[in-house]
Amino acid sequence: MSTQIKDLVERLGGQLIGDDTVEVIGIAPLDEASGSHITFLSNPKLRKQAAQTRAAALILSPADHEAMGADYQGARVVTDNPYAYFARTAQYFASLQAIPAPPGIHPSAVVDPSAKVAPDASIGPLAVIEADAEIGAGAVIGAHSFIGRGAKVGAGTLFHARVTFHAGCIIGARGILHSGAVIGADGFGFANERGAWIKIPQTGRVVIGDDVEIGANTTVDRGALADTVIGNGVKLDNLIMIAHNCEIGDHTAMAGCAGVAGSAKIGKYCTVGGAAMIIGHSTIADRVHVSGGTFVSRSISEPGNYTAIFPMAKNADWEKTAVIVRNLPAMREKIRELEKTIKSLSEKSE
Repeated sequence: MSTQIKDLVERLGGQLIGDDTVEVIGIAPLDEASGSHITFLSNPKLRKQAAQTRAAALILSPADHEAMGADYQGARVVTDNPYAYFARTAQYFASLQAIPAPPGIHPSAVVDPSAKVAPDASIGPLAVIEADAEIGAGAVIGAHSFIGRGAKVGAGTLFHARVTFHAGCIIGARGILHSGAVIGADGFGFANERGAWIKIPQTGRVVIGDDVEIGANTTVDRGALADTVIGNGVKLDNLIMIAHNCEIGDHTAMAGCAGVAGSAKIGKYCTVGGAAMIIGHSTIADRVHVSGGTFVSRSISEPGNYTAIFPMAKNADWEKTAVIVRNLPAMREKIRELEKTIKSLSEKSE
């Protein structure tokens, strides 16, 4: 299905320069685009590659448009944020090819009579909807998914196949949960008595806002007493662990394999890199950016970029460095003694 550039710009905005009747069938990378594609330039370092692209149209910033001059001959869509424009363009072309889920309840699904399912919602094969659950307008519950007792799924929210959404949990509108996500499993709460572990019942919920996306096999535990809260617009990658009673602020994004221990509070508009770990009961301010692999061992009160990664080295060099680090306390004491000796000698010479 082809689209004229002028129709795309009318839908998404931006300034169109060049032939507005050019038709494109999709979006492609600079080096792979053909004469039937639109492409984008979001990194000025790739201007040379953009000049050589065969794409029929190019999305770029005002600065790149001016810098490239006549180097690119195709149509141009000039916008302040080419990468975001690319995302919206990709969404548009994906929507043209998408096969909508059929409304209604599949004959093999098990839906409790007390559950409320919107007429235009889609309940897939072998899905289970327990008592008093609510499924909003246009929501899609994929095959083999489970919606627990009293849980609520907002309008337009999509659960891919095999999502587990436990009792009492809530998600707002337009959410996306990918396969294997588990929302509302028990938090890891135990009391120790003479070496034996006594389970603490986890009676809170998971409350998720609007426009949230949660990746495959990511887990968000229910609270022990209060709720675990995921704010509006939060994006969680695959294989992330969010422990009980955590709070994740609006529009924060976390990359794969990150882990957040219990009762941590992360602010709004933060980013957390892959495999980063955040200690429990810590508080992270708004607009904090944690590098991948970083261990956050204390609260962070000021916005900014935070990194705690020791650079990779050959194993033999790393072992030498480890020995030095282990001996730092003793070296510190020796330096203090030397400073005292130098000070004493200086005083005597005066």
